Amino acid sequence: MEQVVAFVLELDRLKAVTRKVKPLGQDRYENSAEHSWHLAMLALAMAPHAEPGTDMDRVIRMLLVHDIGEIETGDTLFFIEAGRQERKAAEEQAVARILGLLPNGQGAPLLDLWREFEAGQSREARFAQAMDRAAPVLLNLANNGQSWRENGVRYEQVMGRVGPPIAAGCPALWNHVAGRLDAARDAGWFGMG
Repeated sequence: MEQVVAFVLELDRLKAVTRKVKPLGQDRYENSAEHSWHLAMLALAMAPHAEPGTDMDRVIRMLLVHDIGEIETGDTLFFIEAGRQERKAAEEQAVARILGLLPNGQGAPLLDLWREFEAGQSREARFAQAMDRAAPVLLNLANNGQSWRENGVRYEQVMGRVGPPIAAGCPALWNHVAGRLDAARDAGWFGMG
């Protein structure tokens, strides 16, 4: 019991990891714990649009573990390319340490889920990645491009980095978002970075 409680209390630190997007109607930035919960709910809502046979329980578990390494590494803007491999290696070490707090190897299957999400090969991982890429896009579209403008994120970056994983994991969602991104570009909601 002590190990499980220590694990859960360690996870609470994810609430202190600040992201770059503001929740709707808020002057503050969201945290990574809120983001993970939001993705899980987005996945449940989008489940009818998942590839047939997608195991939604597996998707939800992936989304709940996908960012816990940020407890140690922090959140980095998705569009920053420099140092990506080093950040991912550090994040994997953090995830392994945190999940290692659980007793009796209980964390091993969760680490496997984290790795599956990162690899993006299974239909569940593709769907989970689509949710992870789409949620900030949806918030930015609702916030007049707040994070894109603040961080100098260009339209081409969003289309190139976010479009393919959303299209691969949830084509219906990409069809919904793509035209809205064009309208956001025309409205000047992207940065000049």
